[in-house]
Amino acid sequence: MKYLSPLDAAFLRMESPRTPMHVGALMTFKLPEKAPRDFLQRLLKRMREHPFMPEPFDCKLARGRFSRVAPAWVKTRLDMDYHLRHSALPYPGGERELGVLVARLHSHPLDLSRPLWEAHVIEGLANNRFAIYFKAHHCAIDGMGAMKMTQSWLSEDPDDPNVSGPWVLASKPKTAARAKKTPGLVERVKQPFTLAGRQIRSLGDLTRTLVQMSQGEDSATRAALATPRSLFNVPITQQRRLGTQILDLQRVKAIGEVVGASTNDVLMAVCGGAIRRYLVELGALPEKSLLASVPMGLSRPDGQAGNAVVGFVCPVGTDIKDPRARVEMIHRVTARAKQELSAMSPTAQAQFALLGMSPLLMGQMTGLLPKLPPFFNFVISNVVLSKKPLYLMGAELEAMYPVSFLFDGYALNITLVGYNDKVAVGFLGCRDAIPSLQRLAVYTGEALTELEQAVGLASAPASRIKAKKPRPRKTA
Repeated sequence: MKYLSPLDAAFLRMESPRTPMHVGALMTFKLPEKAPRDFLQRLLKRMREHPFMPEPFDCKLARGRFSRVAPAWVKTRLDMDYHLRHSALPYPGGERELGVLVARLHSHPLDLSRPLWEAHVIEGLANNRFAIYFKAHHCAIDGMGAMKMTQSWLSEDPDDPNVSGPWVLASKPKTAARAKKTPGLVERVKQPFTLAGRQIRSLGDLTRTLVQMSQGEDSATRAALATPRSLFNVPITQQRRLGTQILDLQRVKAIGEVVGASTNDVLMAVCGGAIRRYLVELGALPEKSLLASVPMGLSRPDGQAGNAVVGFVCPVGTDIKDPRARVEMIHRVTARAKQELSAMSPTAQAQFALLGMSPLLMGQMTGLLPKLPPFFNFVISNVVLSKKPLYLMGAELEAMYPVSFLFDGYALNITLVGYNDKVAVGFLGCRDAIPSLQRLAVYTGEALTELEQAVGLASAPASRIKAKKPRPRKTA
């Protein structure tokens, strides 16, 4: 039995029928040249014949008197016929049909009495392609862990036939390596006091950082105290919509070099520009800038599962019309926040993460979260998969679209994945709260072009498409 960390347990406790706390990924592959007609049947057969999954995906949640207070993982037998699903779109399936299917699959919660993952192989895509949609509970994995896990599934060699694939996430450790020395009585008594002392010593570090983060004009903490309510901050239902877009990474990097900003800063500014246009058309743009919660991955011991992440809040410049001024403002805030968080000790970082999660956890468990003033407006996270092409049994991975989760009262989540000179953008939204979600994805591509023009990397078009007339302003 292995107990969940406080942060992992928080994601588990936030689970509800309307807010399932699983995350997912949609991966599209191009079949290799001269692939046999039964390629997918062979793939599925191999997946079923390799039932081993490493911790915690070969475990289920323990059931007992104290399981709600201290949830833990226990080993179990994997039922591959349950966890592995086979679906097909009516040929030729396009991006829209694939998105609709994945949105429906993502809307259903995982069975908490079983290992918390599912894999869906999807055939019938146009242009000689297939897809794999994988989802797992957030209490078991975070974005950085998911990227490392996906890298272990795939190979940089297109001729490598021995790739393990998503059905074997790692080589099974040897018995000797798995055997751990049972701690003695003295060690078991000392351990909780050692941990408690470490937590107490880090409180001073945490307090100093909080005071520092609340000072100055570029303070993300101060901005969070005046978060405007938007149409994204409403009660949500269980059903989801998925919008996707592909951006050229070289274009993003070129903008960053001109402005002196990071790739993540530029991508946040692009998202901010798309959201500004979307809200203007709906007549629902607040006067103050909307704020994004930005997770930042932390270093973790090799092979450690669960969540190792801390975050900060950053304005995305929806109140700024000039795209260049928007990315410069974002860069000032993010550079300061990252520096302040990186200076904290690992224990203080974990305390800071729990401190940020606490109001969300309590609000969601009590049902009051949509009624509270928003702490931010949506989440924007950015992770990197690989700079080189990856393959699965010779099938090239074309793109990996992230599919995240939603809090109650936070109806939009944006996740970006860098892969092979491209950035895949995944917009996950509540189906009943956000109309025309795919429009946000389209506007992201156009916002990138506008930013290029603003920094002098592209000339403005001779004639622009006439923008839609703004609707009367709504009261959020």
